[in-house]
Amino acid sequence: MNAKPELTLLLASPRGFCAGVDRAIQIVELALTKFGPPVYVRHEIVHNRYVVESLEAKGAVFVEELSEVPEGAKVIFSAHGVPKSVPAEAQSRELFYLDATCPLVSKVHVEAERHHNAGLQVLLIGHAGHPEVIGTMGQLPEGAVTLIETVADAEAIAPADPSKLAYITQTTLSVDDTSAIVATLRRRFPDIRGPHKEDICYATTNRQDAVKEIAPQSDALLVIGAPNSSNSMRLVEVAERVGCPYAALVQRAEDIDWDALRPVLKDGGTIGLTAGASAPEVLVEEVIEAFRTHYDVKVETALIRDEAVQFKLPRVLAE
Repeated sequence: MNAKPELTLLLASPRGFCAGVDRAIQIVELALTKFGPPVYVRHEIVHNRYVVESLEAKGAVFVEELSEVPEGAKVIFSAHGVPKSVPAEAQSRELFYLDATCPLVSKVHVEAERHHNAGLQVLLIGHAGHPEVIGTMGQLPEGAVTLIETVADAEAIAPADPSKLAYITQTTLSVDDTSAIVATLRRRFPDIRGPHKEDICYATTNRQDAVKEIAPQSDALLVIGAPNSSNSMRLVEVAERVGCPYAALVQRAEDIDWDALRPVLKDGGTIGLTAGASAPEVLVEEVIEAFRTHYDVKVETALIRDEAVQFKLPRVLAE
């Protein structure tokens, strides 16, 4: 019987759930315990099918719009944040609702309003169509926020008054991409105002830094996460940029492309493994076990930073 090839599995740390995701999931679970099912959730509470399906099994019902929520039901808004029109509609229909928006996203909402009230044109660095971007733009009147997706957008924008500009950012962007866009805006508009503290959240930054640490040491790197998860997709891009020969996103172990990996790993080697901020650790363990069926696996952890952030739950659930 042939021995399995030896493989070092280099785990990024930190990885997986951030405080905002953990809080949002707890809100759904506690609401189900306190009020009983069904509890409705507008949009995926976080971008991960495993998490969504686990909550569905407990009685959560996921919908895209409030119009799908029946009268008298209880509804939760996702961690990505929602436009102001959503809680306004819930109030007009007298729906009981809980807001699971990540506090760091709420911080960006507050910044947007503050800049707008100061008479500044607000530029939002982010990805069109992402729920967080839709929610942030929806804090202000239509047309009050201009979306900037690329350096080219930053070069092309022609504001009415260059001296009255402010920028905010989506919390889950590439740190390096965003820095380049901000540098372009600051060069063109020296008076532009930015956030007091960076809008890209600590978890996004930490997970990207961890990938920058392990990717150069890896023959291949896998990111566990969903294709509609911005922070997960950015981790794949970061690995590719720092020169990792093979980087891919997998939702869970069954998605691993073994045929693509074998030529890269040959008779073993090192594979980096991380997880986006909405991916649970159980999926990391599942992937490790899948590698054990093909390789003699040695697991090492590369800790680049400790995380101890926690966010308070809504008072109605904490009581």
